[in-house]
Amino acid sequence: MFFLSLIEHTLRLPPNLLSLPLPEAIRGELEKLFVDKVIAQLGLCISVYDIKSIKGGFIFAGDGASTYTVDFRLIMFRPFEGEILSGKVDASDANGLRLSVGFFKDISVPVHLLPNPSKFSEDGRWTWIYNDVELTIEQDDEIRFRVHKISYPPIPLEQEKDSKAFAPMVITASIDFDGLGPISWWV
Repeated sequence: MFFLSLIEHTLRLPPNLLSLPLPEAIRGELEKLFVDKVIAQLGLCISVYDIKSIKGGFIFAGDGASTYTVDFRLIMFRPFEGEILSGKVDASDANGLRLSVGFFKDISVPVHLLPNPSKFSEDGRWTWIYNDVELTIEQDDEIRFRVHKISYPPIPLEQEKDSKAFAPMVITASIDFDGLGPISWWV
């Protein structure tokens, strides 16, 4: 779920930060650039773990900022396919469930990955029918799910005003297996 990723980046350090110790100033700029952002194929950046090396310090003509080449490691969130995670039900509609793990909310469980047979009721809840017993999935239920797929959709050139916000990383999940679904079903 979490891993370290080694990155090399050419960083422009504004002159107003030169009064700070160099590693501290660079760390602050790296956090502004990377933390809470998705890097395609790497995942969501959680934090700057450490700085391995700082090279350079060149000042280009006409620019008062110094430029450094920095090697550093980031803590990334990217679960692997098949991994079991716990989260909460964020929303429910006829297309399936939306889940959240607190710091990441772009997790969806489409209808075909819900337990079979399931039905969607008029009150906006999904219900699994198991041996003539109806087990309901409620809003804010703690839920165990399996990562089915992780995708990084291309950035849209234009977006309609009414459409939902663009998600740079989307996790498709499944709860159609023993032990998955609301934890209250299994205890």
